[in-house]
Amino acid sequence: MIERPNDGGVLPGFEKIRRGWKSQFNSYVSTILPGEYFVTQSNDGIETVLGSCVAACVRDRVTGIGGMNHFMLPVDKGQQETGAKVSDATRYGNFAMEHLINDVLKHGGRRENLEFKVAGGGRILNQMAKIGWYNIGFVFDYLFTEGFDVTAHDIGDIFPRKVIYFPATGVMKVKRLRSMHEKKESLREEKQYMDQPSVTQEEGEIELF
Repeated sequence: MIERPNDGGVLPGFEKIRRGWKSQFNSYVSTILPGEYFVTQSNDGIETVLGSCVAACVRDRVTGIGGMNHFMLPVDKGQQETGAKVSDATRYGNFAMEHLINDVLKHGGRRENLEFKVAGGGRILNQMAKIGWYNIGFVFDYLFTEGFDVTAHDIGDIFPRKVIYFPATGVMKVKRLRSMHEKKESLREEKQYMDQPSVTQEEGEIELF
């Protein structure tokens, strides 16, 4: 039996994110929901389930610090961040990317060392097809405009995805959810989140599991 490593805890500000030990990966794994993001300096994994949403995974390739976000909609140009909750602001891609990158840099990452992997944007329902492609278009436009490297992606198609990312190593594992139960659960979470007030596929270095 593999002994669990000492738990160094999480960075300040991320204490409310659900986190637990997963023997399958011999690692602590934090689970983020739509509108959330997580940054870690440890060997932790970060996981989420994506339908039409997109997750950007980032790491400093030198230090290993990195994180993941999960956003539902591309841009909210009119929203003022002052006074808004992070969970409200980061449902939008522009705020989700800024918060994620800024927290990585704040905890020791260097902009010139950052590399990204991207997943999600599935066409789960016909009426949500545009949302997925808008999210994909936004995140690639954002990253290329900012001059960041995108080393791999798993995007589009008709499947929800479960994604697990390990910033320390840069490994991203993707499971395409095909059962009706898994699809319905993904849709339920996204619809619940949307109702709250307020390409071409390339696998690259992504592992399927």
